[in-house]
Amino acid sequence: MADLITIPKFKNSTGTISVIEKKIKFKIKRVYFIYDIKGDRGGHKHKKTKQFLVCLNGKCELIIFNKKMKKISLTNANKGVLLYPNDWHEIKKVSKGSVIVVLASEYYDSKDYIVKKL
Repeated sequence: MADLITIPKFKNSTGTISVIEKKIKFKIKRVYFIYDIKGDRGGHKHKKTKQFLVCLNGKCELIIFNKKMKKISLTNANKGVLLYPNDWHEIKKVSKGSVIVVLASEYYDSKDYIVKKL
C-alpha cells in the first residue's frame, strides 16, 4: 500500500533544499511534471512501475486503493507519496496552479498500465 513520506528539508540564509534520493528505494528512469490540470487524473495502476509523487506547487488529493482505500492530501513540497505497482490511484481536488512531479522506476510503457474500473 502507498506510503506518505516526509522529505527532509535543509534551510539556510540562501533558501531551502529538499532531498529525495535516500527516501525512495528505486532507480529513477523517468521524471515528468503534471500541470495545467483540468479535472481528475490517474485512474489506473501499474504492473511493474513504482512512482513517487510530490505536489511542488498548490495542493491535491490522492485516492489510493490496494485492498483498502486511502486518501492522502499533498499540500506542500515536503511530503510525497510512494506508489507501488498494485496501488490503484487517482488525483483529485487539484487546486489551480498545481504542479505535480512524478519520479518513476520504469520508462513509459503503455502495456504496464491497468485501467480496468474497480
